[in-house]
Amino acid sequence: MALNAEVSFTWLSHGTWKVRSAKWKEIIIDPWVMNNPVTPEALKKVEKGDLMLITHGHFDHIHDALEIAKAHKPKIVSNFEITSWLGSKGVDASTLIGGNTGGTIAVDGIKVTLVHAEHSCGITDGDSIVYGGNAQGLVIEFENGFTVYFAGDTDVFGDMALIAELGKFDVAFLPIGGFYTMGPERAAKAVSLLGVKTVVPMHFGTFPALAGRPSDLQKLVGSGVQVLDIKPGDIV
Repeated sequence: MALNAEVSFTWLSHGTWKVRSAKWKEIIIDPWVMNNPVTPEALKKVEKGDLMLITHGHFDHIHDALEIAKAHKPKIVSNFEITSWLGSKGVDASTLIGGNTGGTIAVDGIKVTLVHAEHSCGITDGDSIVYGGNAQGLVIEFENGFTVYFAGDTDVFGDMALIAELGKFDVAFLPIGGFYTMGPERAAKAVSLLGVKTVVPMHFGTFPALAGRPSDLQKLVGSGVQVLDIKPGDIV
């Protein structure tokens, strides 16, 4: 399942990943860890965090961000509205880096470009849902030049082709569950637009409504594209 010998991704389940960068930075993407019912128990304890990346503000992508941020003080890259909200909840302002669509943010040799996603972005705050800016995807370039597209939660959209042209990546992390994001049929069109040969599926299987499976997408894209058949806890 190796994608790059110097970078590893551990799927904690749903849209949440723990990443070890080429220079051994510990990165967590879309932190729903301790309170995620599908994350393996052995992976629910976060012992270190150098960088946190958040695509959008829905609870299943940000629920544990405050606890992890206060315990480990990682640098946090997200949109301006989400980082402002985290700051209002007591997260150290010096760790917060709020950008917006099209911006590239460099942190410790890792470059993160915020790109469009077709999704909503309300933040659950007590009994209210507050404005969370625009949902984002991420193009992540690691210290060794290895680059991936992390779509976050999204439907397919035509400008995925432009993201691929500008991002020059070989691997795409795509949601496939359906209901809240694109399912396998629409994800297959995304694969075509992106032109990638390796797809890491995510955002499936957590709830009954997220019915898409890697095997469904593999059938649709054919043998010319590898869709990794992963389960929570797998390292790729």
